[in-house]
Amino acid sequence: MSVFNLGNAIMGSGILGLAYAMANTGILLFLFLLTVVAVLSCYSIHLLLKSSGIVGIRAYEQLGYRAFGTPGKMAAGIAITLQNIGAMSSYLYIVKSEFPLVIQAFSRADPNADLWYLNGNYLVVMVSIGIILPLALMKQLGYLGYTSGFSLSCMVFFLSRSVVYGNTGRLCAFPLQTAYTIPILAFAFVCHPEVLPIYTELRNPTQRRMQHVSNLSILVMYTMYFLAALFGYLTFYGKTETELLHTYSRIDPYDTLILCVRLAVLTAVTLTVPIVLFPVRRALNQMFFASKSFNWLRHVAIAVTLLSFINMLVIFAPNILGIFGIIGATSAPCLIFIFPAIFYIRIVPKEQEPMHSIPKILAACFAGLGVAFMIMSLSFIIVDWTTGSSNSGGGH
Repeated sequence: MSVFNLGNAIMGSGILGLAYAMANTGILLFLFLLTVVAVLSCYSIHLLLKSSGIVGIRAYEQLGYRAFGTPGKMAAGIAITLQNIGAMSSYLYIVKSEFPLVIQAFSRADPNADLWYLNGNYLVVMVSIGIILPLALMKQLGYLGYTSGFSLSCMVFFLSRSVVYGNTGRLCAFPLQTAYTIPILAFAFVCHPEVLPIYTELRNPTQRRMQHVSNLSILVMYTMYFLAALFGYLTFYGKTETELLHTYSRIDPYDTLILCVRLAVLTAVTLTVPIVLFPVRRALNQMFFASKSFNWLRHVAIAVTLLSFINMLVIFAPNILGIFGIIGATSAPCLIFIFPAIFYIRIVPKEQEPMHSIPKILAACFAGLGVAFMIMSLSFIIVDWTTGSSNSGGGH
């Protein structure tokens, strides 16, 4: 169940844009970059778990507090909150935009008809109240293991639809668009806010056991990412669009199998939202109610408030989702690279590992890599905004 939950947290809508990323890089370069990012993500989780094991703390925000006091706790909590609110907003925006099209295609209704069940605003509210909210009200994250397993199976169904046509493809290339692929892949395994909450609920929790859960989850998603990108790319080559489902729909928007795949992807995206909401609620509790015990009223109120706020963003201010691109480019490198490294350097005693020891030197280099990714991502977003291009594809 922990593997299902962590795998579901890793998996995002960005899987739909990986074929486009491979079309820009070629197969071999894409595989190399994806492998490097997967290894770095495993190392990052190792740093988190090592720090957590030394101080006996299993909350990201409390690790920040132990390393840098209140500023560290607030920085970690704010980064988790902004990153995951941006992710949930993008998921619900996909529901808002794709669900009406799927219903319209299944029912063969007139796309210009003013029908309530073809209104994305109504549908996203209904999905939020009927599916997401009940799951988000669970007391423990572990209870979502079954829905996470079903979510991953929906993505496997999407993967099985990506049938390969054609025999050869570009093995390796480095056009200008390749540079935009690097940030997409760098953040392909974002799951760090969920690692410690899952660690807390793990049966017989040990650092080694949780590392195995993390490694297995990343391996499963690594395989799915590569196969989804490979099959999608070998099907369409240079005609691959930034979102793979749009490319398939261009062939026959009323094809039953394609419609089932789109519905499966919508289901997977919807069931990911509660997983992503849990760390936000935990971060808010750590920042503002750290000294208070569990309270059902507060637990429910935070979930309802978060979902209401995100629904209002998606319905009334969809253009603001572009702002979350900058937020994601700032918070994701912090959560994946910078915070785990600097927390590790500060928390591990100097008597155990001096500053000039190899583990701490590697951690410092890892933090520097995170800063480089942040600068690169922000620069690409600024270029996109100034040129009006959309080369960066889908995000987490």
